[in-house]
Parts: sequence; C-alpha cells; structure tokens
Amino acid sequence: MWGMHLTVDVANCNENRSAADAIARFAKDMVERINMKAYGEPWIVHFAKENPQAAGYTLTQLIETSNITAHFCDHSGECYFDVFSCMEFDVDAALDVIADHFGSRDWVYNCIVRQAPEAKQIAAAE
Repeated sequence: MWGMHLTVDVANCNENRSAADAIARFAKDMVERINMKAYGEPWIVHFAKENPQAAGYTLTQLIETSNITAHFCDHSGECYFDVFSCMEFDVDAALDVIADHFGSRDWVYNCIVRQAPEAKQIAAAE
C-alpha cells in the first residue's frame, strides 16, 4: 500500500465553514487526532467572491506524509474534504474531527488504498 485517500462530502455544515480561524483550528485538530505531523502552517484562502454560489475558503495543510485539503461553501453549507497519507490513519477519527468542527454527519465518504503498479507489472502487460 502506498497510501490512504479519504474523501468526505458533507452537507448542512455550521458557520465554522465560513471562519478562517475555525478552519485553522480544525486543521490543527485533524493533524493531531489522526497522528500526523504538520509541515508548516495551514494555507487558508477565500476564493470565488465574484460567484456567491461557489464562494468559500479552501484549506491546504501539508503533512509530512502528504496533505489535508478542503473546500468550504459559504452559500450552500457544503464542505468537501480530502485526507491523503502514505501512512495509515484512523478513518473514524478523521470523520469525528469533521463532525466535531462542522456540526454535521450528513455525508458521503470513501476511503481507498492508493498504489501505483510495479514496473514489472507494466512491462508484463505490454
């Protein structure tokens, strides 16, 4: 296994989705509760102010084993999360962090194992 990739699409999130300081607290808590190590501070930027339907913050938190990213929709109350790491992590803990900070478990999620084919597998297929 190269890595785990968790995607979570959440509806009915609370007002924390529109507050940069709340998003920063979420990033710190997520890193701690899934036993990762942050690589620098989170990058939190508000995008699409000219399009209210799409406006919201985007989060990128690098971790030593990859990244945590998210987009928060001001208008719809939706939030979209990605956690990718080449180190295993507790999916239930990650889901709990999202619910704790954004007040909703109205979600769909998927966790897949990521693994590129080995060079010998590619050569055998040719």
